[in-house]
Amino acid sequence: MELQSSSGNHRKPAQASSTRGLLLFIIVIFVSALLGGFVYGPQARATAASSDDLQDSVKSFTRVLAVVERNYADPVDADKAIYDGAIPGMLHVLDPHSNFFDPKQYALFREEQEGKYYGVGMVVSQRDNETVVQSPFVNSPAYKAGIRPGDVILKVDGKSCTGLTTTEVADMLKGAKGTPVHISLGREGWEQPIEVTVVRDEIPRPGVEFFTMVKPGIGYVHVSTFNETTDSDLSDALKQLDVSKLDGLIIDLRDNGGGLLNQAVGMADMFLDKNELVVSHRGRSSPERPYYAIHGNQGVEVPLIVLVNNGSASASEIVSGAIQDHDRGLIVGETSFGKGLVQTQYPLSENTALLLTTARYYTPSGRLIQRDYKNETLYDYHYNPKPPSAPEVKLTDTGRQVYGQGGITPDVMVAAPKTDDFEDLLERRGIFYPLPQGVGDFVRYYLGKRPEITKDYQVDDSVIDMLKTYLTQQHIEVTDKEIQDHLPWLKWEIKREVFTTVFGLNDGYRVALENDPQLVKAEESIPQARALYASARKIVAQRQTNP
Repeated sequence: MELQSSSGNHRKPAQASSTRGLLLFIIVIFVSALLGGFVYGPQARATAASSDDLQDSVKSFTRVLAVVERNYADPVDADKAIYDGAIPGMLHVLDPHSNFFDPKQYALFREEQEGKYYGVGMVVSQRDNETVVQSPFVNSPAYKAGIRPGDVILKVDGKSCTGLTTTEVADMLKGAKGTPVHISLGREGWEQPIEVTVVRDEIPRPGVEFFTMVKPGIGYVHVSTFNETTDSDLSDALKQLDVSKLDGLIIDLRDNGGGLLNQAVGMADMFLDKNELVVSHRGRSSPERPYYAIHGNQGVEVPLIVLVNNGSASASEIVSGAIQDHDRGLIVGETSFGKGLVQTQYPLSENTALLLTTARYYTPSGRLIQRDYKNETLYDYHYNPKPPSAPEVKLTDTGRQVYGQGGITPDVMVAAPKTDDFEDLLERRGIFYPLPQGVGDFVRYYLGKRPEITKDYQVDDSVIDMLKTYLTQQHIEVTDKEIQDHLPWLKWEIKREVFTTVFGLNDGYRVALENDPQLVKAEESIPQARALYASARKIVAQRQTNP
């Protein structure tokens, strides 16, 4: 059978096309086998009827694919039809988190897990037909070369980047360690392109992006992801903060979507007592498996606060659930996402991989972390989470009630500030930082005037007047009253982006924390966390003495 070419207007030789189709067919067969066979364990056996049903379904699929390739109005990309359609469609019927990675997606996934890659070290995004720098990583080659957020990448090694995707540009910037790459940049206020030569290096993506002392005696650590370096990153941060001498420690897991289970267990291990349960998981094909603190906190008893919000998921919920159930600290912020499904990674042929849900996570008290996903659309599940109608109730070590089946509910609820119509308008139009749909970026425009910026910089009236003029130029209608009513917010947004651009991400983070009501409440809750932990230790000791 001759298959339609996956691209162009010509036909491939029948043998090559058939070979390609066969490889894709093998992937579908393998995924189907995982879903219908060995994934349920070596004891599971398919009945004759289920085996026949599977074979009939696969035959139907191949017939449909053949008809589509022969008769569809345009040439059919078989890879795309299967990688982006058939397999993901099949998995999404099961649950929202089982996933399939094509070769490029799998390579990026592995980079995120490993926490490093080789390149220049910056995040880029698409805006119109241009690739724009969002932020260089701290101390990366791009950062040291003076590349700024908002810079437009015009050329890489003499090749124009106009019209290229961000993935294509990112691939051009990556390369072997020690090799140079020449980048031409467009910058607001500079008439000629800025030419820089950057030497590629290993780019670490630390799990801990930022840590500091927010007040005398109170340490703060922002954990952005759980990759292969997160527990060692946290250990280094705690040493530099001298955690044994702190009056309180705040671990910020807001918008941390999770990552590797062993890193979550390792993080919890640093704060719990030795042999305390961190998390367990069980599924249809796997018996219950508990994970315990192996090393324990080794005498570090600093009062602990964990910040979470609805972007905190998976590994973040494992850590916060363990801290809460053992009364080791207080959880502050907003209810977490509720992602408690265990994905097992199955590498497939052609550098692809399957991420398949094989079990569910349970906190030490027995709470199920996962939200219900059976009765809502995929969009609502991700963007309009609903609390469980009848959440399960469990007890912490001291007998406090905690709730399951809907993420981790904070001990101290603090909602993030809600934006109003004025703020939404300016953010949607990309006024403070480059967005794909933005009309412009005031901070880059302002810095293009080359003002003198020091660490003592404050946004004054002249900057606000310049903002008013800029909004008028962008045909954004606002009133003087709206400007005055939002003056603290405007000054904070501008200062944060100015510091991020001129001094780097860490200084931008510091400014962001200046206007953070959840952080303020975390600081205020440290005495309560100290009292709770002391009570928990006393109660646990009494139980061990009088079992």
